[in-house]
Amino acid sequence: MKNAIKRLFDMASSGVGLIVLSPLLLLVAVWIKLDSKGPVFFMQQRAGRGQQPFQIFKFRTMGHREPGTVDQHQEQVVSAGHDPRITRAGRFIRATSLDELPQLINIFKGDMSVVGPRPVLMEQTEVVPPGYKKRFSVRPGLTGLAQVRGRRSLGWLQQLAHDAEYVDRQSLVFDIKILLLTVKVVLTGSGIYGEPGLNWRTYRDRLNGQSPRDSDVEEAMR
Repeated sequence: MKNAIKRLFDMASSGVGLIVLSPLLLLVAVWIKLDSKGPVFFMQQRAGRGQQPFQIFKFRTMGHREPGTVDQHQEQVVSAGHDPRITRAGRFIRATSLDELPQLINIFKGDMSVVGPRPVLMEQTEVVPPGYKKRFSVRPGLTGLAQVRGRRSLGWLQQLAHDAEYVDRQSLVFDIKILLLTVKVVLTGSGIYGEPGLNWRTYRDRLNGQSPRDSDVEEAMR
């Protein structure tokens, strides 16, 4: 029953959002097209519920690169300041989180939920400790607990801890609380960029071929 109510909420809110925001979505799309060469949307395979892959929709904020040409294991973290990969329009679109709005399509389709753990790259599933794979038991979200507690400024292991906490505490009331906090986070523009030393690639390198451990998350939260 709880899952059915959540799904109805997701469909209703994403459907209304797509209709109400359609003029804004069109304006952003035109701006992207005029600002740089390449498609309006950035589509990428992410891990959904049960770690099943799906194509996420985002507005493109970087210069266009052909699919399959980026090695995610070697890709550099998007940094604050003038990252040459980000377009002129992309800097504003990222700062205001407008790039995430096309995920309303994913929510309406059922790939995602309004609130839940953020969808991770398929490569990132390799460095999720066993006790924290519970994050994949629910649909990934447009926003989530980790996003209102620090967003990308959090380390990879801290994000996993908050994702697991969300799964344990999830309810419609909790989702509404996270949504209200999300408005504050977006308006202040906090946590847009992450620290290179805290990301999942650094953790993977630190493991040096060993399996990820639950104790690593617990240590990161101390």
